Amino acid sequence: MTDSSPPTNPRVAVVTGAGSGIGRAVARLMLADGYRVALAGRREAHLLETAGEHPDALAVPCDVTAPDDVARLFAEVRQRWGRVDVLFNNAGIFGPAGDVGEISVDEWESTLRVNVTGSMLCAAEAVRSMKAQEPQGGRIINNGSISAHSPRPRSVAYTVTKHAMTGLTKSIELDGREFGITCGQIDIGNTGTEIMDTIGVGSGALQADGSRKVEPMFPVDDAARAVLMMANMPASASVGSLVVTAAGMPFVGRG
Repeated sequence: MTDSSPPTNPRVAVVTGAGSGIGRAVARLMLADGYRVALAGRREAHLLETAGEHPDALAVPCDVTAPDDVARLFAEVRQRWGRVDVLFNNAGIFGPAGDVGEISVDEWESTLRVNVTGSMLCAAEAVRSMKAQEPQGGRIINNGSISAHSPRPRSVAYTVTKHAMTGLTKSIELDGREFGITCGQIDIGNTGTEIMDTIGVGSGALQADGSRKVEPMFPVDDAARAVLMMANMPASASVGSLVVTAAGMPFVGRG
């Protein structure tokens, strides 16, 4: 018979973008799995809704593009629980729709600020915590996208940020080795979140040939289970890259 009781020394996780979508689903699943979870995001009411008064949830309003906010987030986590074992680097935006000649510099820089700089700032604070704590080490999971492999039409800003996320992931994994810090990236395609509504997956997403097609989606809780699997790997193993998509979506091959 399997013992399903929570561990005596629960691990501590930080989840960014925890107020909705994949971040919310991951935070709730980690809490159910026995983690202590810091929920970070810009909208406090949404974080509190995610937490649902769970005793091991800590809601911390945070703008991941603001260094002082990110530093305060991790300071609050260390003050409350003493360490950081897992960071799910999830906060992100889709950014402007358009080709490289159509989007503005402000739109471009805003997308990079959230998706790349925000992820870097959170990873930097997590790495500093993981180096300093006893026992040393931890795991960072970066939320990429299948756009890190193949772009959608008119998504240049978003696609570039997700390719950059892959570079960030590999660099953290390499530089973290001597400190017991691992880093992996999950690239998710067409899970049921608000961003899918933004690009019209359920009503007709733009295809490479200019047509629109209703694409398959899969439940966000299934994506969260994949993140939890990565988080729960033993320290001796690291999932460097994981691609999870809706079955039958136009990603592999020609559509």
